[in-house]
Amino acid sequence: MAPVDGVNGAPPPLPGKKRRIGVMTSGGDAPGMNGVVRAVVRMSIAKGCEAYGIYEGYEGLVQGGNLIRQMYWEDVRGYLSEGGTLIGTARCKAFTQRPGRLRAAKNMILNGIDALIICGGDGSLTGADIFRAEWQGLLKELVDTKELAAEQTEPFKYLNIVGLVGSIDNDMSSTDATIGCYSSLGRICEAVDYIDATAFSHQRAFVIEVMGRHCGWLALMAGVSTGADFVFIPEKPPAENWEKQMCGIISKHRKLGKRKTIVIVAEGAHDRHLNKISPTKVKDLLTNELKLDTRITTLGHVQRGGNACAYDRMLSTLQGVEAVEAVLDATPETPTPVIAIIENEIVRKPLMEAVKLTHQVAEAIEAKDFDRAMGLRDAEFAEYHSAYMTTTATDQPELLLPKEKHMRIAIIHVGAPAGGMNSATRAAVAYCLSRGHTPIAIHNGFPGLCRHHDDKPLGAVREVKWLDVEGWISKGGSEIGTNRGLPSEDIKKTAECFEQYRFDGLFVIGGFEAFTAVSELRKARKDYPAFKIPIALLPATISNNVPGTEYSIGCDTCLNALVDYCDAIKQSASATRRRVFVVETQGGRSGYVATIAGLSIGAMAVYTPEEGIDINMLARDIEHLRESFAKDKGENRAGKLILRNEHASKTYTTEIIANMIREESKGRFESRFAVPGHVQQGGTPSPMDRVRAVRLAVKCMQHIEDFAGQSKDEIEMDDMSAAVIGIKGASVVFGEMERLEREETDWKDRRPKNEFWIGLKSMVDTLSGRPKLMGVQAYRQSWWEHDGQKLARRGGRTETSLLPQSTVRQW
Repeated sequence: MAPVDGVNGAPPPLPGKKRRIGVMTSGGDAPGMNGVVRAVVRMSIAKGCEAYGIYEGYEGLVQGGNLIRQMYWEDVRGYLSEGGTLIGTARCKAFTQRPGRLRAAKNMILNGIDALIICGGDGSLTGADIFRAEWQGLLKELVDTKELAAEQTEPFKYLNIVGLVGSIDNDMSSTDATIGCYSSLGRICEAVDYIDATAFSHQRAFVIEVMGRHCGWLALMAGVSTGADFVFIPEKPPAENWEKQMCGIISKHRKLGKRKTIVIVAEGAHDRHLNKISPTKVKDLLTNELKLDTRITTLGHVQRGGNACAYDRMLSTLQGVEAVEAVLDATPETPTPVIAIIENEIVRKPLMEAVKLTHQVAEAIEAKDFDRAMGLRDAEFAEYHSAYMTTTATDQPELLLPKEKHMRIAIIHVGAPAGGMNSATRAAVAYCLSRGHTPIAIHNGFPGLCRHHDDKPLGAVREVKWLDVEGWISKGGSEIGTNRGLPSEDIKKTAECFEQYRFDGLFVIGGFEAFTAVSELRKARKDYPAFKIPIALLPATISNNVPGTEYSIGCDTCLNALVDYCDAIKQSASATRRRVFVVETQGGRSGYVATIAGLSIGAMAVYTPEEGIDINMLARDIEHLRESFAKDKGENRAGKLILRNEHASKTYTTEIIANMIREESKGRFESRFAVPGHVQQGGTPSPMDRVRAVRLAVKCMQHIEDFAGQSKDEIEMDDMSAAVIGIKGASVVFGEMERLEREETDWKDRRPKNEFWIGLKSMVDTLSGRPKLMGVQAYRQSWWEHDGQKLARRGGRTETSLLPQSTVRQW
């Protein structure tokens, strides 16, 4: 409890804009809630405020006493890797009544809390907004009934509340993702992947029920990311004759040679007359009508449990930090905000407007206005549904284009493998077939095209059938093979192959090598007309270093693998209490992977190529380690992790840094290094990489399709005929190659000139308690973060000689 001022035990308010910020989790638990608590507590302390944990949700707020406790920096150590919510959550009937809210208000005053950050569902957040609206009336009643003195309530006459949505269902409007939803989706996909193997073995059908009473996000995304044959969601019930439609699609798939059937059913699924569609009903249809050996699997609370995935750790951290900023920015007139994410941007939205839209979805469903229900969901939801419907069945006559618009579209993988490449290829092939195009896979990249295109009996250029790719949705790596070779290695032969196989469009999937390849093809158009075709690039690389996008397919899979690896390493470090691990990450000359992984695991420090490493930085971090371990009084989770990008420094390697730390520790603590290597590239693609691969691949196909019927000269004149699809801020955009090459590409270091994540590096430092840089080093850090693209680099690090000399002299 805060120090009291002697008036009925009430604490004085903090000076200036500083606040005592309460944080609580409410409603159903969701993976990532602990990340919120950690971020709120540490950011509050970093901002000079005090943080209070309100245990057991609203029940703790009503009961008070030991359920409201001040939280300190070390209290949230290790929270990121824990599932559920460590401060508890409970349903609280008392808070739904005014007397309960009156007790809650009194407990807040007695603890001096003047701001609340609440992570929960729409019901929890609605209750919070009601609490704020009643606040002044509650205080007046407490004074009138002599529960509190006027002097006690006067400093706390305004209450600020900020909401964060913790929900595995992703059922809140105005945000693309809620905290916990991708972790839950990961559990579902993992289960379906396992079921898929036994279904294939026995040629069985499985009906899988997932959570989602009023929101079909989990069911839809599971359908997209597992290649399910049919999906039932509340917002978009199937057609009147759904039984015949479902059996028809599944029957066609079986006739094509498919050995297994997967149907996903949301728990709130119903037909267009609101009659419940149960897993049992679907099973009976498949058994009786199609004579399939069918099983039902209800996943239940398995979907809710477990540790948070990398995305939910990052999201909860970023939103927790933003929530503290929102509290400090708030005025008495500021409407209660909810922290949301749109595509790749953290934003503040009016809470009650979001809650209203969420309730309107349920109302629209109840009124059988399903088009409105879909419209009230975010645009991303509708796009995923459209992509699923387009790619789940290729025999859809209503989608076929006229013959004169049919195209021969080549698909090629370039660069290192990345999770989601196969998912994108499968979606592209399915889209092509549904529209009447001919999909052609180029095996083993451009070298495969030039050297092996006409090999016998099977060349590197092959037309693709649906059954060839149907099972690729969950496969890692590259099923058609990928290669770092570029067209420039034999540009003439490349053009001849384009002409020989009559490519009308090219879909390129890959990283910076793919970007370079598309650049070479665009520039060679003046000499080789064969390249005057629409070309779309879908960035796919764990490094996330392709200009024109803030997200690349594969980077989420990489982060999940790295976070799992680091969790295991940190467990070892914590078991000995006094051990530091220096972990080397991949990522090329971009520090994205190291930085986001550092944010997701609570790394003590992150070393990146953009910032470089010098002896002063290492000395500061070693001194910080000394101080940190000296303060440790046998606390749990006392291990430390440092992440170093593989190209952060030529001199200070991962092993050298670990040895330096060991040497300078003087026996007070130990140091080890670990190199996960290609573990970061492999494995099953994450659900996020799968679903985004499908959505973006379909958009790329539509982009190429828009050029159907145009002449080669018309295509060449259109800057968008060679384009990169990307997520930038809150939008999905196509960027023209010529502009991206000229304005946004750092060719020397193979990364974008302006990397969107740079500012997150300082957040990693803040939340880990890493000391601020001093003197010239601080100036370099600040300049790197704000004007980093103006800096020249020598030997992988910034030289102080590049700083203004007046500044150097001043320090």
